[in-house]
Amino acid sequence: MKILITGASGLVGTHLIPTLAAKGHEIYRLVRKLPQAADEIRWDAEKGLTDDERAKLEGFDAVVHLAGDNVAGENWSAEKKRRIRESRTVGTRVLVEALAKCANPPKILVSASAIGFYGNRGDEVLTEESAKGEGFFPDVCDEWERESQKAAAFGARVVNPRIGVVLAKDGGALEKMLTPFKFGVGGVVGSGRQFMSWIALDDLLAIIHFALENDALSGPVNATAPRPVTNEEFTKALGRALSRPTILPVPAFGIKLLFGEMGERLLLEGCRVIPKRLQDAGFRFSFPELDEALKKVLGED
Repeated sequence: MKILITGASGLVGTHLIPTLAAKGHEIYRLVRKLPQAADEIRWDAEKGLTDDERAKLEGFDAVVHLAGDNVAGENWSAEKKRRIRESRTVGTRVLVEALAKCANPPKILVSASAIGFYGNRGDEVLTEESAKGEGFFPDVCDEWERESQKAAAFGARVVNPRIGVVLAKDGGALEKMLTPFKFGVGGVVGSGRQFMSWIALDDLLAIIHFALENDALSGPVNATAPRPVTNEEFTKALGRALSRPTILPVPAFGIKLLFGEMGERLLLEGCRVIPKRLQDAGFRFSFPELDEALKKVLGED
């Protein structure tokens, strides 16, 4: 397939491109800077595309849309929240409207979402049929998905992977967690009872490829491992993988003081998500268990 990818410079995108290319797909990147290579097409996620830029969107079989402002990059000020929301909702709207103008628009749109859709749900078991949560990020995820689903109007099969906490050594949440553990000062965050629905990067890449290839799959798809864990369980597993103690808990008030609303939502709250639709569709996880996923990611296999 000829595939266009947005968010190609992010954690998932940088690994997805060689993965798909190795499977024989022809990959192009939609970028915000001036194109520096033949496989780059420029776009403005806020203002839209020029006629010349839009014309270059012709002929793609599929689009993988990963672009969005980093939710964990800084405290959630009003301006940061605006960027989080608009980079997803407006950016997706701009993309879908441009694709709709193509003479032969793509037949597949894999447009990222997040398990943040579910909000803070305690130990409730959540599948794709579960209701949206309450609050800022659940609302953002809902709007994000709705904008992408408009691509169905021009005949595209739309898949929304609701991505969990991605385990990768070279970026994302795990990279930030490693430093205190390596110095022996890692520990449970808050109560430790909040669930963490994680996914190994290799499995996430396989899920995206599965979504591209599987014509029966559409709509929201939980892109998480089948066995979510509590923060306490995750902390112990990471300590085992690094052969480091996990004896210094991080109190909730410290998280709130240091990271504000961002820390409260991303570190102290959680959701227990199950990938029911992937399991029903026959997807096989390479890393369903946290211990083996951490060993792979941390290079101890």
